Amino acid sequence: MSDLRELYQEVILDHSRNPRNFGRLENASHKARGHNPLCGDDITIYIEMEGDVVRNISFEGSGCAISTSSASLMSEILKGKTLKEVRSLFESFHEMVTGDPSQKAEVAPEMGKLAVMAGVREFPIRVKCATLSWHALMTALGESGEKVSTE
Repeated sequence: MSDLRELYQEVILDHSRNPRNFGRLENASHKARGHNPLCGDDITIYIEMEGDVVRNISFEGSGCAISTSSASLMSEILKGKTLKEVRSLFESFHEMVTGDPSQKAEVAPEMGKLAVMAGVREFPIRVKCATLSWHALMTALGESGEKVSTE
């Protein structure tokens, strides 16, 4: 278990130091900004949709290692997904990181590399960091309110 936890930490640090899909997406058809005043995370999600398929996705901003790696991992897994698949991944991710910390997280197979974020549930203060980009994503897609903040 210790080796697995170390591997997860390495993946999170790698995505934090070298975020994938980082930068403004000029052809974005959707965008939303998320802000976490508790730790200063500030992330904007850019999405290029083609019909109901995510053709491209990127993000920019600044944040802690958890929020940056979560946005990076999210951007990798969502390319090519339909809105239905995006909603399903959002629900699975949210359940995985917000569940009871005393219980082992259930990780759905479609989560792929996102499974590394399962340990966040053990640190409730970090859950908002991990979910910020996801809430911004859903706002950009018109799935939730206009403002994304963890206040």
